[in-house]
Amino acid sequence: MEVRKNVMVLAEVRHRTIHNITFEMLTWGRILADKLKTALTCVLIGTDQENFNELMEWGADRLLVLNNSRPDNFLITPAASLLVSIVREEQPDIVIAPATTFGRTIMPIAAARLDTGLTADCTGLGIDPKDQLLLQTRPAIGGNIMATIKTTHTKPQMATVRPRSIKPVKPVNGRQGKLLFKNYTISEKYQEKLISFIRSGGDGINLENADIVITGGIGMRSKENFRLLEKLAGLTGAGLGATRNAVEAGWAPFARQIGLTGKTVSPKVYIAAGVSGKIQHLAGMITSEFVIAINDDPEAQMFKVADLGIVGDAPTIVNKLIEAVNVTDSKYVGGELEVNG
Repeated sequence: MEVRKNVMVLAEVRHRTIHNITFEMLTWGRILADKLKTALTCVLIGTDQENFNELMEWGADRLLVLNNSRPDNFLITPAASLLVSIVREEQPDIVIAPATTFGRTIMPIAAARLDTGLTADCTGLGIDPKDQLLLQTRPAIGGNIMATIKTTHTKPQMATVRPRSIKPVKPVNGRQGKLLFKNYTISEKYQEKLISFIRSGGDGINLENADIVITGGIGMRSKENFRLLEKLAGLTGAGLGATRNAVEAGWAPFARQIGLTGKTVSPKVYIAAGVSGKIQHLAGMITSEFVIAINDDPEAQMFKVADLGIVGDAPTIVNKLIEAVNVTDSKYVGGELEVNG
């Protein structure tokens, strides 16, 4: 089988601006391209901005801008058609995109039309030194194991990668690359027309960009105790997360869920209160810079990935942290939370 050692990264545009997740994808792409000793190509599906050099500074050797205009609202079928067209022309060996709504929508359609495989929601990528094929690592069997997958019989090898799975490298100021504009005619059967656009609701949670994330697990023992974490997060300016068990118990909305089936975060400080540390949860926070674990079980898995561990009753310790900030009059007594005012 022909080996086309060429790595392609799909950039993400939100509100006509290149999103920061693109820099993470370029970091992954640069690692793969260097191992294969080949160039890294970045594909940008339309934007009206002109600062394309930024993508070169973040590691792209070539930037392909497809049909340099687009509405803010993402139309999937025409976009997938553009991606398929450039892949057929460029014949890359590897195509990666972020595992966001954007990447999770466009990549399966493109893979189906290209008659190739797609590994979704990867947490790690590598190159097999023996056959130079892409190693695609992702949680499997409900998150109980980490599986490494190879696409051995078709090209390109395609994967979506979870946000916050890698720290972006620092850009190289003044780094140059090749800029090309491509225009393709989209077949009528792939045309779409936007009828209306409704922005979904939410509680304004932006965990992915928080420098501090405080997450509560079932070890907080009750919804009332979980509110201690809300107080602590409010006092410290932290994002508030929750484990799947805490969400299913009704203590927090799904938008706060961190882990395999929730959000992926990579803060400077991650505090896990009453979190056991199952692999499904670790998949969503393992790249955090400094991890603090609070749990009454000294054998909890969370302690194995923590930089600082505190063994003890999670609600009691969280309440002590709140008192240390000295801006609250709530107290935890004998398994009950009393909030005054």
